[in-house]
Amino acid sequence: MLLCISEALETPVGALLGETLEAPNCDSLKAICEKLKVINLQLARRKRVWQNALFWIFISLCVSIEAVFALLIIFNSQYLGWDYNDPETAVAGTLFNAFEWTFVRAAPLAMLASAIGAFLVRKRN
Repeated sequence: MLLCISEALETPVGALLGETLEAPNCDSLKAICEKLKVINLQLARRKRVWQNALFWIFISLCVSIEAVFALLIIFNSQYLGWDYNDPETAVAGTLFNAFEWTFVRAAPLAMLASAIGAFLVRKRN
């Protein structure tokens, strides 16, 4: 019957029986504070690691775009001199041309976006 009354009144059974409630122990509060401090430091470290990884992803994207541009300059669109009477060669040449055309137009925007992203991530850090 005490359980039903304690649930209805939302009080512990000990309070219904007249037991005094203990004040919170200062040592336990200090221990909780220390645990929260450790958790906060772990979250901050995880955030720094994530930001650092994101920074290097942006930088590697910039370097990759520059490398592909260098390869396109070195090969100088050699597919333009191919014999397009062969269907396989025609398809391959068309695919190379489509890739080069798309890359040259989209890569500067991607490089600008990744450079801005790297700058913003490093600035926050």
